[in-house]
Amino acid sequence: MEKEEDNAVISTDDEPVINYAGVKAMLFIIGNEAFEKLGTIGTLSNLMVYLTTVFNMKSVTAATLINIFSGTSNMAPLLGAFLSDSYFGRYKTLAFSSISSLLGMIVLMLTAAISKLHPPHVCATKNSSTCVRPTPWQLAFLLAGFSVLIIGAGGIRPCNLAFGADQFNPETESGKRGIRSFFNWYYFTFTFAIMISVTFIIYVQSNISWAIGFAIPTCLMFIACALFFLGSRLYVKVKPTGSPLLSVAQVVVAATKKRRLKLPHSREFSLFNYVPSTSLNSKLPYTDQFRFLDKAAIITAEDQINPNGSAANPWKLCSMQQVEEVKCLARIIPIWASSIIFYVAIIQQHTYAVFQALQSDRSLGNSSFKVPAASYAVFTMLTVSLWIPIYDRVFVPSLQKRTGKDGGISLLQRMGIGIVLSALTMLVSGLVEEKRRNLALTMPTLGVAPKGGAISSMSGLWLIPQLALAGLSEAFNSIGQIEFYYKEFPENMRSIAGSLFFCGMAFSSYLSAFLVSIADRISERTRTGDWLSEDLNKGRLDYFYYMIAALGVLNFGYFFVCAKWYKYKGS
Repeated sequence: MEKEEDNAVISTDDEPVINYAGVKAMLFIIGNEAFEKLGTIGTLSNLMVYLTTVFNMKSVTAATLINIFSGTSNMAPLLGAFLSDSYFGRYKTLAFSSISSLLGMIVLMLTAAISKLHPPHVCATKNSSTCVRPTPWQLAFLLAGFSVLIIGAGGIRPCNLAFGADQFNPETESGKRGIRSFFNWYYFTFTFAIMISVTFIIYVQSNISWAIGFAIPTCLMFIACALFFLGSRLYVKVKPTGSPLLSVAQVVVAATKKRRLKLPHSREFSLFNYVPSTSLNSKLPYTDQFRFLDKAAIITAEDQINPNGSAANPWKLCSMQQVEEVKCLARIIPIWASSIIFYVAIIQQHTYAVFQALQSDRSLGNSSFKVPAASYAVFTMLTVSLWIPIYDRVFVPSLQKRTGKDGGISLLQRMGIGIVLSALTMLVSGLVEEKRRNLALTMPTLGVAPKGGAISSMSGLWLIPQLALAGLSEAFNSIGQIEFYYKEFPENMRSIAGSLFFCGMAFSSYLSAFLVSIADRISERTRTGDWLSEDLNKGRLDYFYYMIAALGVLNFGYFFVCAKWYKYKGS
């Protein structure tokens, strides 16, 4: 940790003094982050089991609801980033969103603690068709909790990392080291929170009490809010400067207005090329892709230039720097689209893999202890945590010597490997499910699962290969995506870059919900029967997995074409 003596910025006549608290502020932010992640992950990681066992929802209904909730939670940061950059600033956005997350957790805790807020639990001894489903009011109360949690996620996810980095002076060496230290501690607390959530908190929820299991993360979230507000006097609170999306809109509008004009032959030198001295963005060279956008920079007789060289009306005339920044976004979008199908495979490991665990032998050796079904997700996180240092310290140096590239391989190559591994994840998942189902139908079973259906004699440890592959695919693609967006987006759009990552996950959740719904409806009318039956032994979940694996193969072909076409920023 670095000291903060040289973190203060000396004021000028025009600028106020900025006192960077550095490590002192980071302690409050990291503490808030640790408890916030413990609270939210502890509340949401076992949600699939909660909806099917306490709210008596059908597995298809629960999976669809979680996919929609997850998708909306990941889409909300785009709006949160816009509001933070344009109107409220990161501090106010985080403050409001933290309180919203706390209120959402309180609502979910009440649905478990108060018997009138959830249906009576009678499914364990009766056929699932006789289950008492939640009333409209019970469902409305539950959805209200989800809605408030979505508001919280919309503000916290795009702002927490950037707000932490704001506390260090980026112009000093100690400030730069402090920023790197903050990112390291941030990801450490994220990993630690997942470890605690998928082990201790899920165990309490599954084996002791859902009310206590939700009360623990709610208390942790309260501590997170308290820590955040206690450090308020230390924080550097950057004022909003306006959304960079406004510049994007101006380029699109100006290019549309001038769509009938012909581009000059010497575009690099004939087009409007003003760059303000206060711009945060690096100067971009001219590229010949998306040439129709170049028309936004054509200077006509009607266009007026201000004395400082800027356009008098930015909705009619834009600089080539603005145009090239929009081209950066336009090149990224096709690459981003490939992440949608990629995450569909990962999502299944958080939904239907839990059902696989419920109908597998979850005991450890000869003991009576049973691993909570949702806790198997720890193997995904462990794989990521173990692989990253091995990759950075062993593979990257070796690959750098062979390829001469920074990082050993390009970011797009790294993302492509992740897509291949995601398809392999679904193939292995299908093979494991086929084995589990065959043992359940041909060998003695071990009782009845909480949601119904015989428990296969296959050990739940057979789920580790698919979960480990899912973690490995995330280590390649997800981390590659984050770095890719960070480097390829214009500098003033990096909060939007973080939001785009979550948007990809959002569309994946919606697509997953759509695929689940379509597969359920169509397979009901086939000879094989419903693939996604409540009782996995009566369904064909393996067919569903194979279908997603096939989509993954097609997705890799699409990504390969886009990657060959892509031009890196500044090239």
